[in-house]
Amino acid sequence: MAKRALILIEGNPRGTGLLFVQAAERLGLHPITLSADPTRYDYLAAERNEAIRVDTDNLDALIRECSRLRATYDIAGITSATESFYATVGKLCRYFGLPGPNPASIERCCDKSAQRRLLADAGVPIPAYRVAATATDVESSAAEIGLPVILKPAVGLGSKGVRLCRSFDEVAEHTTYLLGGKHIWRSSPKILVEEFAQGPYYAAEIMGNEVIGIGAGDFGPPPHFVYREFTFPALLSDDEHKRIADVALSCLQALGLGWGPTSIELRWTKLGPVVIEVNPRLAGTPTPQLVHLAYGVDLITEHTKLVIGDEWNLRRTHSHTAAGRFLVADRDGTLDWIGGDSRAAAISGVAEVKFYVEPKTPIVRKGDYRDNIGYVIAASPNLARTEAVLQQAVDLIDWSITPFPALGEQ
Repeated sequence: MAKRALILIEGNPRGTGLLFVQAAERLGLHPITLSADPTRYDYLAAERNEAIRVDTDNLDALIRECSRLRATYDIAGITSATESFYATVGKLCRYFGLPGPNPASIERCCDKSAQRRLLADAGVPIPAYRVAATATDVESSAAEIGLPVILKPAVGLGSKGVRLCRSFDEVAEHTTYLLGGKHIWRSSPKILVEEFAQGPYYAAEIMGNEVIGIGAGDFGPPPHFVYREFTFPALLSDDEHKRIADVALSCLQALGLGWGPTSIELRWTKLGPVVIEVNPRLAGTPTPQLVHLAYGVDLITEHTKLVIGDEWNLRRTHSHTAAGRFLVADRDGTLDWIGGDSRAAAISGVAEVKFYVEPKTPIVRKGDYRDNIGYVIAASPNLARTEAVLQQAVDLIDWSITPFPALGEQ
């Protein structure tokens, strides 16, 4: 009898890629990663997982490879840990008659300007916005909306190219960065100019049409949006929870989503919850781990069950508070050393300590998720205990970065 395989399109070098591989193995599946460069994912070699080099931007090439694999394996499902390939996953699933997301809905949602238009048409509360393609359009859009504004690429991930601009000089500077060749565009340049929705940040994690949990997030200093901490569950009244959940679920209908996972980012403004972004996928690490620790729901395993046509179980088994603190580089330079992870991990209540970098790694901050050099996760029955454990663990971790030599220095 042919071995059941789960096909993973690309992976995630610092995120959920390994968790998908481990979930597949727990479910008795043989994970196979198709990647343009499998060497990007250290965990594949470490876990001795099968990986095949293929042009993952070429749908026909992926169809040919999956067809070849079907001669050896029973392909139980196809998915991805990366949003960039989730529409491709939907197309492959339709071709091979497997459960999967609607690729047209995913593509619309991944274009933030199209997403904004559909949400506005459905009456979902969103920030005021304009779409611009030239520096002149960006400046006039910012003037119409009123400072401060957020400038972001209409297509992108991980807060790449996202900046808060408080003056027209900052608007011009960031527009030059985005349009001047420093930002890498996967499609034709299109900039979203947005009102800065001010207020506490929340994220609703949804599976199907069910809100599994709502977390609270915190960022480092502006003008960038680099995550500093995330906590599940967010401290909300029953009414606040309901209002956020209702707005989040209204996004699914507006965008044609509702199959599998969705992660929806919001701000609680003077007008109540306002949708910042709808991500038609699972949130990246450490959110799946936090949800699992807080509620007992393993989002990645349950998503994998859906992918292979099995029945998932989204029932909560407990109610704890889980929090993750991101370790963020404080300067550019060469990482001399980083340590304290073993002592931090030994503290009761600490669930995971993860470093993304090793000594002698050059650190060049980008003002996005790539500035994170690791994280610490803690969980306990209550918020005060969790925060205390998390702080105790973070205080044990330290690193040293030697600044790069100035121009002209030897």
